[in-house]
Amino acid sequence: MTRHTTDYLRQRSSNLSLRNEAATNALSTSRLSSFANPSEFENESTISDAVKAFIVGDLARSGSVSLCDSCFRDIPKEKRTGTNIIIESDTQQCSVCNVLASKPEAFTEPFCKFLQENPTVFHSVGYFKEKLNALDYKELPARDDWSGKLKAGGKYYVTRNGTSLIGFTVGKAYKPGNGVAIIAGHIDALTAKLKPVSNKPTKAGYIQLGVAPYAGGLNETWWDRDLSIGGRVIVRDESGKTSSRLVQLDWPIARIPTLAPHFGVGMLGQQNKETEAVPIIGLDNSDISSSNAKPVEPLGPAGSFVATQPPRLVQLISQKLGIKDHTQIVNWELELFDLQPATVGGLDKEFIFAGRIDDKLCSWAAFQGLLASDANDDDGVIKLVALFDDEEIGSLLRQGARGNFLPSVIERAVESLCGEDKAFGPGILGQTYAQSFLVSADVTHAVNPNFLSRYLDGHAPRLNVGITIAADSNGHMTTDSVSTAILTRVAELSDCTPQVFQIRNDSRSGGTVGPMLSSAMGIKAADAGMAQLSMHSIRATCGSLDPGLGVKFFKGFLDKWEKVDAEWQ
Repeated sequence: MTRHTTDYLRQRSSNLSLRNEAATNALSTSRLSSFANPSEFENESTISDAVKAFIVGDLARSGSVSLCDSCFRDIPKEKRTGTNIIIESDTQQCSVCNVLASKPEAFTEPFCKFLQENPTVFHSVGYFKEKLNALDYKELPARDDWSGKLKAGGKYYVTRNGTSLIGFTVGKAYKPGNGVAIIAGHIDALTAKLKPVSNKPTKAGYIQLGVAPYAGGLNETWWDRDLSIGGRVIVRDESGKTSSRLVQLDWPIARIPTLAPHFGVGMLGQQNKETEAVPIIGLDNSDISSSNAKPVEPLGPAGSFVATQPPRLVQLISQKLGIKDHTQIVNWELELFDLQPATVGGLDKEFIFAGRIDDKLCSWAAFQGLLASDANDDDGVIKLVALFDDEEIGSLLRQGARGNFLPSVIERAVESLCGEDKAFGPGILGQTYAQSFLVSADVTHAVNPNFLSRYLDGHAPRLNVGITIAADSNGHMTTDSVSTAILTRVAELSDCTPQVFQIRNDSRSGGTVGPMLSSAMGIKAADAGMAQLSMHSIRATCGSLDPGLGVKFFKGFLDKWEKVDAEWQ
């Protein structure tokens, strides 16, 4: 194994450098040679398998990447800029080949980086949009007319509210009325959001922050944690134009301090979340010491948004965004998040310890599966992944799964694809939904060794094994015998190991987006997701192979669904 920089490798007067030069100039060797006319590569925005895998695996963001000679030649110089390349003679050591082969271990590090770098739902959607754009997916603005803009073989995405996203590809052999292979999940997570007026009176020298729990945020797992702040900021510039900008602070700014047991009042999880779980974000002892600076005055006139927020926080956010006039901030949606990085752990590094695993795990894996999915000439279906906000609070808002986002996108896409050759209407839509299938992807409960009696025999999912098909007799899950058989067959064809889970009769089942979506559109559906420990804690645990096992299964579903559906009478 030899380490070289990319520039050094290109400058070598060896056969390798000559091959690299030929590949760069002609773009006609290796996997690109499969195109009928390689010279049309750039005009058609066709992306080689190696480039796709390079992007899917976030390899450009790695400090050092191992590539086989074939993949090195396939990936243009501009894609590799700033990446230290290690040339390997063994394709088993090639990072790109491992992504192409859906090897689970290839996705552990990218998933951990995703969790660390995208702490809020806004950042997550921004991350997915960046990858979609890099793979030449076209954005379809909801306000635009989509007529004539969609075609078989196309790749598209749509967003709503900056917090929900749908990406899809149209099969090259698609005909109006064909089905849609759908994976739907959620990217929101338990958190604590800043209140509309987050400024609070200083108490005993502490500057505190007004926050409200989102879903189960501010529970006891949030106490004594290193918390930072991030989200989106609404900014109006000097010309009067308004835009949304992402922000996150990179150090712990807030903490919810616990009370020592010596006081006789135990912190047992029953504390009042309005008065006894308030974060501290700074000190201000100006009331007892003249040497201390005077409190910062509000940074805007009475009635302005910034006048209702802690002045020093406004200053920090403004500095982060490069804003000099604080009153340009007209509003924001900021939240607390656990700053501790996602990390691998265990004797053999078989675990991932991280925040926001529920449900960044299934949503990230599903989207990676879409990006890595095949694009064969005989693909006749639409492959679609929908990631929703607000699942943790009932999906009742317009960006939630109970809204019209998913059916609206499917209906508008089918209408556009009908063109002038086929009349669009209820008949085509009914046919489309009847030939479709939904995987409701959400994390489920991994077996906890300290509470084995809480699990049913044969319903105890393990980490690093594979997807779990979840059922519930009271309709909290959308799984039935037909959909279970379908996903089991998908797993078989994709070399995946399925598990099953159902909660005990004396416990309460959680819910997913599956029942609301399948009932609204009338499509066959099943609930299936990866298992995790410590659900609804600020820090959770999954297997280090589980992100990659999820990618493998979800990609398998998107690629195999049409074949499996054809097996049914």
